[in-house]
Amino acid sequence: MSPVVTHAKAYPFSIPEKSYVLGKSGYRLIGDGDTQLDLSNLTPVLACGSNQSPEQLARKFGDLDDHPIPVLKTRINDFDAVHSPHFSAYGSIPATLHYHPGVEATLFTNWLNDAQLERMHETEVAAENYHYVRLESISLHIEGGKRLDSVHCYISRRGALAHDGQPLGLEAVPATGRHWPQVSQHDVQSLARDRLSPGAKLESFITQNVNDATTRRSRIAELAKNALPFTYDNVHVVAV
Repeated sequence: MSPVVTHAKAYPFSIPEKSYVLGKSGYRLIGDGDTQLDLSNLTPVLACGSNQSPEQLARKFGDLDDHPIPVLKTRINDFDAVHSPHFSAYGSIPATLHYHPGVEATLFTNWLNDAQLERMHETEVAAENYHYVRLESISLHIEGGKRLDSVHCYISRRGALAHDGQPLGLEAVPATGRHWPQVSQHDVQSLARDRLSPGAKLESFITQNVNDATTRRSRIAELAKNALPFTYDNVHVVAV
């Protein structure tokens, strides 16, 4: 398997089991009673896919020595992490949030300063795949006891990838009350291949999406035709 395909299929990459702080030299898990965490003047941004992973965050951010990023384990009620109907430039089928009462998903929240938030916008909003939004009237529980009733996050512009009329949950994200299939990156890529290019080898399918932007855009348009829209009422778009 080529490195390109291996990378694409590794999404959402390795996610720690506990809250952590990411710095230039790597990440450290946050222990019970950790008193070194300062969240003042930081914006909490809920992550539902690869932005939970220190590996992916390290690729996005450069010098973190002066401003490490706290990444805190989070439980959110009535939302799930599902696949978005698009391919990233590096070939993965990424994640988005999907509203459904009764679901509780375990995710992570990135606490970003202004410069880090601007950089995150460059990787999410500038690629024209996500809106930056604020969710209000929510129930979000941060590991350590903090609770939030609003949070910022990135929502797919196209909604959720649909298969047989249902979203597809991320297998890597623990959730309760999930009434739809949960799939790995390999499986969701296979479903997309069967829909868009039946009979093609999966490795060739993924490689084409990375190397040929025209093909990638055309396939995204097909995936988006029957996507499930994001339907939560208390959402405010901040950046498009």
